[in-house]
Amino acid sequence: MALHVTAADAADLTELAGVAARTFPLACPPSLTPDNIVAFIDANLSAHRFATYLDDPDRVVLTATLDGRIIGYAMLIRGVVDDTDVQRAVAVRPAVELSKMYVLPDSHGGGASNALMDAALAHATEMDGKSMWLGVNQKNRRAQRFYAKHGFVITGTKTFRVGQQIENDYVMVRQL
Repeated sequence: MALHVTAADAADLTELAGVAARTFPLACPPSLTPDNIVAFIDANLSAHRFATYLDDPDRVVLTATLDGRIIGYAMLIRGVVDDTDVQRAVAVRPAVELSKMYVLPDSHGGGASNALMDAALAHATEMDGKSMWLGVNQKNRRAQRFYAKHGFVITGTKTFRVGQQIENDYVMVRQL
């Protein structure tokens, strides 16, 4: 079967939350404790939370499916968060945040990440974005290379809370 990227719906919530719980830890630096990772997943990546994301008119959740199963997802949020560092780093407005983008490890290298990115960029344009921005952990070199390959450049830094720990991220931006 072919890889498909579509907007998520309510029927996807349980499977989407399962994929999110499996993939989020893969992007975390070794300094994060398991308790803090679990706390973040419980607070932000449950089926209930995804239901609220789907109900938010300023968000789009995309799923990548292969052979009838979700293998990855991305979430877009219209706007720029109320954070001085991010406000400074994202100069071109209106902007859309690529809040989350993850693919299951057994699907790495199969084109799902590129397909999700292409769909995310298209949706950001449909959301009237003139730029897309994201935060990526400063130690996650693999993700930074992927985003740079897709035209994102580092424009600043910000912090990101995972449970009780504060992590340091780069802010990367791409004009649309």
